[in-house]
Amino acid sequence: MSPAHPAVIELAAASDASEHRTLIISLFAAFVVATLCITVWAGRQTKSAADFYAGGRQFTGFQNGLAISGDYMSAASFLGIAGAIALFGYDGFLYSIGFLVAWLVALLLVAEPLRNSGRYTMGDVLAYRMRQRPVRTAAGTSTIVVSIFYLLAQMAGAGVLVSLLLGITSDAGKILIVALVGVLMIVYVTIGGMKGTTWVQMVKAVLLITGTILITFLILLKFNFNVSDLLGTAASNSGKGSAFLEPGLKYGASGTSKLDFISLGIALVLGTAGLPHILIRFYTVPTAKAARKSVNWAIGIIGAFYLMTIVLGFGAAALLKPGEIIASNKAGNTAAPLAAMEIGGGGDSTGGAILLAVISAVAFATILAVVAGLTLASSSSFAHDIYANVIKKGKATEKEEMKAARWSTVFIGIVSIALGALARDLNVAGLVALAFAVAASANLPTILYSLFWKRFTTQGALWSIYGGLITAVGLVLFSPVVSGKPTSMFPDANFDFFPLENPGLISIPLGFLLGWLGSLLSKEEPDKGKYAELEVKSLTGVGAH
Repeated sequence: MSPAHPAVIELAAASDASEHRTLIISLFAAFVVATLCITVWAGRQTKSAADFYAGGRQFTGFQNGLAISGDYMSAASFLGIAGAIALFGYDGFLYSIGFLVAWLVALLLVAEPLRNSGRYTMGDVLAYRMRQRPVRTAAGTSTIVVSIFYLLAQMAGAGVLVSLLLGITSDAGKILIVALVGVLMIVYVTIGGMKGTTWVQMVKAVLLITGTILITFLILLKFNFNVSDLLGTAASNSGKGSAFLEPGLKYGASGTSKLDFISLGIALVLGTAGLPHILIRFYTVPTAKAARKSVNWAIGIIGAFYLMTIVLGFGAAALLKPGEIIASNKAGNTAAPLAAMEIGGGGDSTGGAILLAVISAVAFATILAVVAGLTLASSSSFAHDIYANVIKKGKATEKEEMKAARWSTVFIGIVSIALGALARDLNVAGLVALAFAVAASANLPTILYSLFWKRFTTQGALWSIYGGLITAVGLVLFSPVVSGKPTSMFPDANFDFFPLENPGLISIPLGFLLGWLGSLLSKEEPDKGKYAELEVKSLTGVGAH
């Protein structure tokens, strides 16, 4: 039997959802109103810069671990990974493993020293033993670029998700949804600051884990908890047979795709420890011990979640034909919500509509919470690093600094809306992997060198940040992600001179090399006294804020 035409399938999904549109809209509205109430409540308690940037450092290890999970389990995790597994089987599974293993790097190398050394941003750590103004400018620039790359994925996910639910098929309608998410994120951050954002992330983490457990249980129940039966059905339903369960379906067709596999793996594993919105979460706890405990909690929660994404992805492949998934979204981002609808009895049943609405509301909650965290990280870095310490030369008042943070939130929101509209047809897990590559190329080398290498200099930091950043972003611009493929940002253009979809293989080693080379060639004598102070502070917590 030949598969239905994609347009027919998309219209069918839209009409299925339309019968229960009131329920869907009510669930969405309830979540948005609830989170706005939390944000307003937290906003009333946000009185100082420490409250706005670090939530007053009042959160426990468990609370921060829950919030880190909420910040980390993004649209890429829920929508993108399930879609990648549903379409490419084993090769899509790499995202689950990479995102999880990355936490070991963050725990072992970064979490505790960073909490001890900094105050509000990554720039605080870098500027401790180097020239303040150039290093803070570079750190702020890198933070904003990485955050915008990550925001693209969330915006794309939001457009896809709400379009599916509301039956919107026009590009203008999808762009309008992206704009709505952008406006909501601006409201969350400007009113609630870190306190509001953290509480929204905690609520969202609980909702996401609960929703994922429910769908995982129902999928396994359908196959009588026989994982072998689930995988076998997924393989036969995919049309690829046993190849669906083996490496190589996406990353084994050529030498280039194998290199892309390595590049993606490196970016995923090293990227987390350089992500600005994750790094600032370590400042919200009172002690380094609490920072370490929060990462332990996060690993447990995130690990359980990523194990369940495997069931979601292969479950979607077993329940749906590839044509149905692709018809709804070219990159497979709607596989998890469609699987939820199918497991509930299909779109024409009340059970299917309820599950679709619940899972989509949870996914939307995921997007809003992550978007708020990213926006806060970038606006904090602009206000604290660039405005207060570079433009105002350390003479800005707390009130002026917070005002600058709120205005930069509006600007970053507008930029994200514009770019998110262009990225609406790209796989959100792939987009997040690009953010990981940029973070690992520009941020991670400078953080590790600052903490652990006494010869590191200001020139080394600048070469590493700007070199890694320019290389990573430049290679992405000339890659198949932006042009040359039907799923590219500009499918009709053709300037994909760099063959890999992820730049990590080139840009990450270069970021480390440039930091080392820039320091060796620098005429500046490293301040060994400052390094000794930083070493004691980072390892013991003496004098930490």
